[in-house]
Amino acid sequence: MTYQAEASALVPGLTEDSLAASNNAAWTARYGQALMNTFGSPQRVLVRGEGCYVWDADGRRYLDLLGGLAVNSLGHAHPLLVSTVTAQLATLGHVSNFFASAPQVALAERLLDLLGPAASALGGRVFFTNSGTEANEAAVKITRRTGRPKLVATENGFHGRSLGALAITGKPAIREPFEPLPGEVTFVPFGDVEALSAAVDGDTAAVFLEPVQGEGGVVPAPAGYLEAAREITERTGTLLVIDEIQTGIGRCGDWFAHTAEGIVPDVVTVAKGLGGGFPIGACIGLGRAADLLGPGAHGTTFGGNPVAAAAGLAVLHAVERDGLLENVRTVGAHLRAEVLALGHPLIKGVRGRGLLLGIELAGPSEARFSAEGGHVGVAAAVMAEALGAGFIVNAVTPDTIRLAPPLILDTAQADEFLAALPAVLDAVGTAPKEIR
Repeated sequence: MTYQAEASALVPGLTEDSLAASNNAAWTARYGQALMNTFGSPQRVLVRGEGCYVWDADGRRYLDLLGGLAVNSLGHAHPLLVSTVTAQLATLGHVSNFFASAPQVALAERLLDLLGPAASALGGRVFFTNSGTEANEAAVKITRRTGRPKLVATENGFHGRSLGALAITGKPAIREPFEPLPGEVTFVPFGDVEALSAAVDGDTAAVFLEPVQGEGGVVPAPAGYLEAAREITERTGTLLVIDEIQTGIGRCGDWFAHTAEGIVPDVVTVAKGLGGGFPIGACIGLGRAADLLGPGAHGTTFGGNPVAAAAGLAVLHAVERDGLLENVRTVGAHLRAEVLALGHPLIKGVRGRGLLLGIELAGPSEARFSAEGGHVGVAAAVMAEALGAGFIVNAVTPDTIRLAPPLILDTAQADEFLAALPAVLDAVGTAPKEIR
């Protein structure tokens, strides 16, 4: 037996034969017996992907307009990403952090360069992680090295699930069950300059902000807000941390969403789209923040390993080579305009930037929709109806559908969704629907 045949026998899904005896229902039942119930029952069991499409265990195809929660920037099974990761794994897969690797150094240099000339003039350093929450955890530890005790973050902001990242996450429903959490954190309304100014003083170590609140409902920072935050933090000697976990690496039409405001933060955190599906994150310190974590102050076993770094280099190269920043702006603008042009009574508006969009929905009453005995919002019903029609979207809040498709999505694929959307909304608006 060859290694390829042996791998196919070991890993379900590498061949269709290995899935022949099981379907969505069978795999879902096994999932429920083997995995912790942190995510609830999966909507489908996916077995294959290509470009912007995925297939489930029943053989049904879906247009992926969520991109693994803004992760699959190059879609699924992108040839360059597959080839780069395979070549690196066949050469050098992992070394401890007693050693460096060439891909790790090259990716750090590339990220610093993409932050622009103003950031480069300050000088910077990168700490690689495996996820967004770990990148923000590193940022929190950087703030501790200032000697100041307080942090400021925003209501409805989301920065991760580890205890440090959760402490700065302004969503009480997920934060309060794990209190007391580390640190002294003040939450202010997102976009309120006066509230931010009042909360930041000489004891504030850092302010944590997202350019667009993804988990908060795809809410962009108002014009001038990030610039005001930079002025407030500079006045008080406070670090400004910009969380680009969801918005960075081209998602909003620029390499980093905050650069559109012309500011230079002290710390930038990235993850999700950087690896195109391979787990990697980064905490980037600029200026004085670059040197606050010294030897022994922080660490990670897998962060910045050669394979993850190679994946990051492949993603950045493809985004640049294929003009994906322009594609994001073009297709994102098309989606926004055409969703609004539908004039459907359930559509109140569209928020967001580039290919991070939130479709704001109106009625019907949430009491019409139930799942496992409870009431849910109209967005969950639209999400379920869209899935039944072959489109993966996300009910990010009770009244908002989030779109975060691969950056390679083209206008024709967007039009597939736009053509189906009226019927999806009509079905939700005319009869009670249970989440399927």
